[in-house]
Amino acid sequence: MTLDNLKQQGEVALATLMGWLASPTFYAQVIALVAAGLLARLLAPMLLRPYDAFAGQPDDGLAAGFRGRAQTYLRALRPLVPPALLVLMLGAAVAVADSAVKASWLIRLAQSAALVYLLYTAINRFLTHPVLNAAARWLGLPIAALAVFGYFGAFTSWLDSVAFAAGNIRISALALSKAALFGGLLFWLGRASSHAGQQAIRKQEAVDIQTRELAAKALDIGIFAIAGFLLLNILGLDLTALAVFGGALGVGLGFGLQQIASNFISGIIILLERSLKVGDYIEMEDGKAGILREINMRSSALATFDGKDIMVPNEKFITEKFVNWTKTDPQQRYEVPFSVSYDTDINRVPAIIQKAVASHPRVLNEPEKPDCELRSFGESGINFAVEFWVEGIDDGKNKFSSDVHFLIWNALKKEGIAMPYPHRVVHIVNPAAAAPKAGKAGKA
Repeated sequence: MTLDNLKQQGEVALATLMGWLASPTFYAQVIALVAAGLLARLLAPMLLRPYDAFAGQPDDGLAAGFRGRAQTYLRALRPLVPPALLVLMLGAAVAVADSAVKASWLIRLAQSAALVYLLYTAINRFLTHPVLNAAARWLGLPIAALAVFGYFGAFTSWLDSVAFAAGNIRISALALSKAALFGGLLFWLGRASSHAGQQAIRKQEAVDIQTRELAAKALDIGIFAIAGFLLLNILGLDLTALAVFGGALGVGLGFGLQQIASNFISGIIILLERSLKVGDYIEMEDGKAGILREINMRSSALATFDGKDIMVPNEKFITEKFVNWTKTDPQQRYEVPFSVSYDTDINRVPAIIQKAVASHPRVLNEPEKPDCELRSFGESGINFAVEFWVEGIDDGKNKFSSDVHFLIWNALKKEGIAMPYPHRVVHIVNPAAAAPKAGKAGKA
């Protein structure tokens, strides 16, 4: 654009402005605009006074719950009353100006601006999530402003003109914008719907947990598949034209993402086979252990008792050995070793220990009572071990082994039975050679 073009456009704009200032129609619209603004400002406090009175604290009684909910909604809508009233007053001013002076373009511009402000107030009031609030303010609000002021069609045409073409394929800025906008919206809605649906499925206590997990995963896959197809239809892509490209892409992804596919299929096998379920205590071949908290599409989470989550690929539950401590029976057998000195009457020990361990409230008598066994004769003492059954895992809130150790110690101490500690006997072969000489000792 040259300097002469800028000068000509400036002269045209100045002439238009001078024409407005010399037109009685322009001043009539200004008066109607100011009157509408003043009327909205005067009416807003009058409307809000009974509004605020009703939106106070709910009264006690049977209707308190209904009234309380209504008052909550009213308090939430209160910031929208002044801008909404301004939009209505400007709409009335448009009707008056059209009938009186046959022109209302200035008032319509003001009404459009008021409508954008109303939308901005609603976004800040109701969209409290930071990501959604930022997206609505920086993306939704400009689009709404373009639509309100009548420039949305021209803007979309310009976006469609900015395109990249290669053969029969044409990718425009408009298509990319639609993909980003509708794709983000669809997959956000899909994520929210999937989460709500899975929560509802997992609350069905009448259905076994494996069926619930399988249904939850099927719902998750189905929702995102539907979202993907809807996005393709919104973008106007021909699915038949993508068949060949999709086949080639599928082969490439099959080689590149075979590990992910393996974990995905392994997760489905686990749910169908029912070798694992949420809540089982799992010990992996490498020693890592924890409670199975969830089975995801790619991996499963083992929650340890020290607050950590171990993410285990689903494939490991198919290809490697692991121990499921609670698959069919939550009862577990544990063993606590201990020793007594050699001067102990060992015939008394089993009865003393079995009685002490049986006194623990969590120790079971079925399938077997506590059993104390003589294991070996050690260097410093006689080695015993007591076996006992409990329900649960000896970790976290359960401290079975620690409690049994205390019971054994207190029971042996009460009966006067000592626990051994290592003894070492040193034999001096040549006492004269080992003793220091008097002269050297004096010099030292």
